[in-house]
This record gives sequence, structure tokens and C-alpha cells, in this order.
Amino acid sequence: MAIAANGIQVELREVVLRNKPPELIEVSAKATVPVLVLPDGVMIDESLDIMRWALGHNGPEGWLSAGDTALIIQNDGSFKSALDRYKYPYRYELENGDVHRDEGLAILVQLNTRLGETPYLSGETRGIIDLAIFPFIRQFAETDRAWFDAQPLPHIHWWLGQHLSSGLFARIMHRYPQWKSGDAATVFP
Repeated sequence: MAIAANGIQVELREVVLRNKPPELIEVSAKATVPVLVLPDGVMIDESLDIMRWALGHNGPEGWLSAGDTALIIQNDGSFKSALDRYKYPYRYELENGDVHRDEGLAILVQLNTRLGETPYLSGETRGIIDLAIFPFIRQFAETDRAWFDAQPLPHIHWWLGQHLSSGLFARIMHRYPQWKSGDAATVFP
């Protein structure tokens, strides 16, 4: 979203992590996604750093300055851990992810309270916090949408709906074929 919001275009290489291309491993020792390789060869392999790079170009709506590192750290730590175990319990040899769903819900209750005070996690307008946390809450919601929709989280539901129905989200959410060496370049967005 940060890349598209700033009118930046990049070459997209859709990677399936269970079948990592050697080119990914060559540019990033972690071999995780996303990875951004700049024209000068500098490699950025953290989502938040890529967002900061993109928003540094001409950050719309002051997105870059509207940041609360503590919320992003919580999201990338305890919420992401709960989400992974809720969504993929078999990866962690769990019978089900219900305990972790409840851990994630407890964090969402806190965010719902915050969103009762301002429309966005970043304040009066969306910002880097919203962009950084939105994909994870979306994944959490989609794991069991009926259950999620039944939760008493009116501010989270509104906030999520704003992101899902935005033109920006519509512009970026497309399925791309898995990239293979020699494929023609795919420009994003």
C-alpha cells in the first residue's frame, strides 16, 4: 500500500516460499519476503523498512510521521505469533488455534478501545501504523470470518472495512503468477 500510495512502481516477482528461487536466496540471506532491491543494489528485507523507504518519497497524508513504534512492535511480536498459531496450528503441532485466537482477540480489544478515541490507529488519518498492522488484522479476520464478524469490536470492524473498501487496497490486491527465472517483468502496481 505504501508503494502504490506514493506512485512508485517496482518490478514484482511473486515467490512461493516452499519453492524459493535461487535469485531470492542470492539477494537475501534470510530468503523471506518481501525483499526490495533498489537500482543501486541496496537490499531492504523488512516490511516496515520498505514502507518507510516508500513513504519517504512523498508520504501522503503524513503517513510516515504518524507512527507509534510500540503498537507496531506489539503487532510484529505477540499479535503475529498469536495469528500464526491460530491460522496454522498444524505448523506448531497444535490440535487447534483457539487459545491463540483468544490471545489475538485480547490485543484486538485493546486496539478497538484505541479506535474508539480516533478513527485510525495513527490518529485522525491513517498512517504507517495502520498500513503496518492492517494486513495482519485482515488475515486474522479471514481465518474465520463468521466468528470475527460476531465479535463485539465495532471500531475494529469499521477500521478494517475502511481499508478493505479503499481504492488503494483494490489497486494492489491482485493475484500474480509465481515468478520464474526468465519471465517477463511484472510492474507493480
